[in-house]
Amino acid sequence: MRTCFQVEERIPTNRTGLKQLRNSGRLPAVVFGSGTDNTMIHLSTKDFRKWIRGGSGGIIELNLENHDSIPVLLEAVQRDPVTQEYIHVDFLRVKKDQLVRTKINIEYVGTAQGTKLGGIVQTQSTFIEVESFPDKIPASIVVDISHLEIGDSMTVGDIKLPDGLDLISAENELLVSVVTPKIQAGDIEDTEEEEA
Repeated sequence: MRTCFQVEERIPTNRTGLKQLRNSGRLPAVVFGSGTDNTMIHLSTKDFRKWIRGGSGGIIELNLENHDSIPVLLEAVQRDPVTQEYIHVDFLRVKKDQLVRTKINIEYVGTAQGTKLGGIVQTQSTFIEVESFPDKIPASIVVDISHLEIGDSMTVGDIKLPDGLDLISAENELLVSVVTPKIQAGDIEDTEEEEA
């Protein structure tokens, strides 16, 4: 299901004005691209935070009063270096009949077989880059890792992409692997003492 944000236009303002906007629970943002003028907007910080935490991606519809909904991709996020609060967002406007490149989140599901024998799942990446028409871009791609044994790994090339997506990421890029846990130096000494 496509994400929709209710947004409002905002007028250019100084740092104090932006701070007041954020204090009222609104997140300043800008929409750019597709040969049109930039549109300055603001949206609910709470809604955006919830969407980000859900690990979602794909096309977002911005509902702006007296306008058609605007299809966009999340392009950049700025956070406060101290508080880590979201302070500004850039959205890239897309046209439904034009190919776009974007990153899609990978949602790993299942418990790897190798973990039952003490293996540890190591995640190298949680997204892949693709090219597609906007209406073909899913929010995420679900990847089942339950069949992975110790020593097994999955690369980008192992993923079956939905129809309409062309892969941009390298096929040999490592995504996830199941490795043998490293034995701590202290554990070896304990074992030697027991044997003695």
